[in-house]
Amino acid sequence: MKRMPEALIMAISAIVLGILAGALLMVSIGSNPIAGYYHLMRGSLMSVMRIGNTIATSITLILTGLSVAFAFKTGLFNIGASGQMLMGGLCAVIIGLNVVIPRPLLLLLMIAAAFAGGAAWGSVPGFLKAKFNVHEVVATIMMNWIAYWVVYYVVPTYLKGAFLETESRILPAQASLRAPWLTNLFNGSYINLGIVIALVAVFVIRFILNRLALGFELKAVGFNRHAALYAGIHVNRNIILSMVIAGGLAGLAGVTFYAGYAVNMQIGVLPIQGFDGIAVALLGANNPLGVLGAALFFGLLHSGKGFMNAMTGIPPEISDAIIATIIYFTATSLIIQRVWVRFSRFKKGGK
Repeated sequence: MKRMPEALIMAISAIVLGILAGALLMVSIGSNPIAGYYHLMRGSLMSVMRIGNTIATSITLILTGLSVAFAFKTGLFNIGASGQMLMGGLCAVIIGLNVVIPRPLLLLLMIAAAFAGGAAWGSVPGFLKAKFNVHEVVATIMMNWIAYWVVYYVVPTYLKGAFLETESRILPAQASLRAPWLTNLFNGSYINLGIVIALVAVFVIRFILNRLALGFELKAVGFNRHAALYAGIHVNRNIILSMVIAGGLAGLAGVTFYAGYAVNMQIGVLPIQGFDGIAVALLGANNPLGVLGAALFFGLLHSGKGFMNAMTGIPPEISDAIIATIIYFTATSLIIQRVWVRFSRFKKGGK
């Protein structure tokens, strides 16, 4: 397992290489990369409102990144964060549209329902993996599309808005994670209370993995399930529990997106944030604090690309290409690590 400083070096190296690759892409289409990156940063950070929007964009990525990273830590590859996010969001929206109780209790109930919905969706691949050794990649991908079609049926049938068949009714203000004081603090930004959920999740997962016996057992199963079984750890139970927690985290991403970033739920959309969570987890080295930093960085790229396009004409897809390149260099971090080790040895020898 990588130590955090080494993992940080690998992440920074991947980011630098990705930025250089993005610069080459800009040059290849006849654009100025310095101007491109300048306006990309301005689009994300030029005002308090834009900073708030960048943070808001990062909220869902933090939670889906945590979901994937937690599963990675326990030896599982959770490709199903999108479906778990959909089910968590659906459960939260159902509660928000149909339950009338004081706002603090309603929001807590929506958050709990979102976690439960995502956890239930994650438990199915976990059970199939534990009992029948069905590969979790296949199972979670299939669950994504089941969630997609469940939402496709439920929203128009039971939650339809007044005008469009493809959208649910708009959530009432008391069921929204947006708070006037927070919106005003960031000058009209769509930042919302989901940031509190995301930060709490980061530190709770960090505590579980690093401080609790449960975290040790989960990581032991991920490192070597046969050795864990020999040591008396309940392997199957921990596999299921790992996917339940990972699914619950993705479910929380659902409530922050559909009740915070958006105001209702649409059909026909499989949230891309679930797949972006894989990139966030990889860049963050599956460390909760690393995931937080990686999500904020990707949020910055997503938030600023529209402004970059408006000011320079550089296609916003360049930003997506930078993210993809960073993922590539992160996935090949072993090569970067070897180069760094050789450089360190050379430097020591030179002394």
